[in-house]
Amino acid sequence: MESGDWLYIWQSPDWPDMRYDLAVLSVSLAEVTRAQGLLLGRLADVGFALRDEASLLALTDDVLKTSEIEGERLNPASVRSSIARRLGVDIDALAPADRHVEGVVEMVLDATLRSTDSLTAQRLWGWHAALFPTGYSGLSPIHVGGYRDDANGPMQVVSGPLGRQCVHFEAPPAPALDASMTRFIAWVNDNHDDHPVLKAGLAHLWFVTLHPFDDGNGRIARAIGDLLLARADESPQRFYSLSAQIQRERRAYYDILESTQKGSLDVTAWLAWFLDNLRRAIEAAHHALDAVLARTRFWQRAGMPLNERQVKLLNRLLDGFDGKLTSSKWASIAKCSADTALRDINELVKLGILRRAPGGGRSTAYELAE
Repeated sequence: MESGDWLYIWQSPDWPDMRYDLAVLSVSLAEVTRAQGLLLGRLADVGFALRDEASLLALTDDVLKTSEIEGERLNPASVRSSIARRLGVDIDALAPADRHVEGVVEMVLDATLRSTDSLTAQRLWGWHAALFPTGYSGLSPIHVGGYRDDANGPMQVVSGPLGRQCVHFEAPPAPALDASMTRFIAWVNDNHDDHPVLKAGLAHLWFVTLHPFDDGNGRIARAIGDLLLARADESPQRFYSLSAQIQRERRAYYDILESTQKGSLDVTAWLAWFLDNLRRAIEAAHHALDAVLARTRFWQRAGMPLNERQVKLLNRLLDGFDGKLTSSKWASIAKCSADTALRDINELVKLGILRRAPGGGRSTAYELAE
């Protein structure tokens, strides 16, 4: 049968025997593995504390963005605190626990810190239960801790207003899921001939095509990808976030998924897109590491006692302050009086840590000195 004889790739009699042209992917694959090696090499030359900080940054980004892709925004402070608690990383202040945050964090950390452990149906069901601790997705009850049963009709990915919805994809029927997932899990655990990085891309596509759960399939697919990338890196610590890169390319992500799931079993185009975004994710991690190292050098050079407000605002500047820092913004963020804010700023200007920004205007703005 030709691909025109079916609508979705899972309907092919040869599914799930996906194929790809390694010659077409070889340059991109080499670029990704080189970028991975350079990043891990840089991290090997820094201390444990900086590696922990870089990992905390990447994991926080991963948890936030894998949820944002699905339209759910988590509290960044709660995510960072939850990860820091589990990793034993000391941060300035811990935010209160949030049950919506805790489940996503538990799944991501289980996938990465235990990447060498076998994937099992029970493990996947545990991830799903962690994502939906109340048994609801929004206001809708869902089947948690097990595969979907299609009691309300076939599993479809749709968009648009009610009555004028567009069906982008329909998943395989529920009765086939047990056998399909058993085969998928065995393949994930097998030392297959596929390159480990390509295997992460294939697993992502395979899982979202099966769409075995009532909800949360995208987040779990990305966690499986992270698990396989951790195996490829031979490191439980994560220093780059593919989910963050996918969020930046969200529209293209859904487009390439839809075209691939409605195409032939040749998934070269999907893997090319996957590799390109993985390379960009690693490049972003290099920039994040530059920022971590710059922060460390800054505080080493500062070498003087500063008050809590000054430390907080300087860290905000080091993280990339949005807009211009004025004394009124300082007072608002530090929760202090305008006089105290100006006194804090003037001290830092005298110490050569801050300087007045050029331009002026109605309010004087300040920036980090070179």
